[in-house]
Amino acid sequence: MNLYCFPIAPNPTKVRLYLAEKRDGGAEIDVTEVMVDLRGGEQKQPAHLARNPFGKLPVLELPDGSYLLESLCIIDYLEELHPEPALIGRDPTERARVRELERVADLGVLLPVGRIVHATNSPLGLPPNPEVAEYFRSLLPAALRFLEQRLADDRPFLAGDSPTIADCTLQAALQFARFGGVKIDPEFQRLARWDTAYRDRATARSVLVL
Repeated sequence: MNLYCFPIAPNPTKVRLYLAEKRDGGAEIDVTEVMVDLRGGEQKQPAHLARNPFGKLPVLELPDGSYLLESLCIIDYLEELHPEPALIGRDPTERARVRELERVADLGVLLPVGRIVHATNSPLGLPPNPEVAEYFRSLLPAALRFLEQRLADDRPFLAGDSPTIADCTLQAALQFARFGGVKIDPEFQRLARWDTAYRDRATARSVLVL
C-alpha cells in the first residue's frame, strides 16, 4: 500500500504518527510513504486528482488499486487490519473516550490552527483574511482547556498510559501551529509538558520536522 502525504501538513502527519506508533508497538504494516509536493501544486495535477478528485492529502492506495481519502478512514482501516497495539481503545467505553478526545483535538485544535495559518501566512498562497483568523483564534481556548483538564491527573498521554490517535492528531495540529506561528497560550501548562514529552519520543522524532 502507498500513503500519499506531505511533511508538516497536519492530516498526513496524523496518519504518519499513527503508523509510527503502531510500528513502535510491534505492528508490521506494509505502507510506503509517497510524497506529494503541496507547495509545488502537485496535488492539482491529473495524476493526483485521479487518486483524490478533491486534491487533498492524505490518500491511501489499497492493494486492489482503489483509494481511501480521509485520515480517520485510513486509520480505521489500518486499525482493523492491525488491531495491536490498540490505538483506538479495547472496549466500547475506551473507544468512545479516545474518539471523543481525537474529535476535540481535530475539530477544536487542528481545524482552527489550519484556518488561522491559511488566513495569515498560507504556505499554499491563499490570500490573508484577518477576520477569519481572529474568529478561529477565539475558538481555540475551549478545546485546549478541555484537553488540559484531561491531563490534570498527570497521565503521560491524552487517554491514559499509552498513545492513541488522539495524541497523533493533537501533535499534528501543534506542529502545524509551530510552522505557521500560531501561539498556544502558556496558561496551558500541562499541554505544554505533554507536547515536550511527546516530541521527545523516538516515534515522534521519526515523523516530525518541527
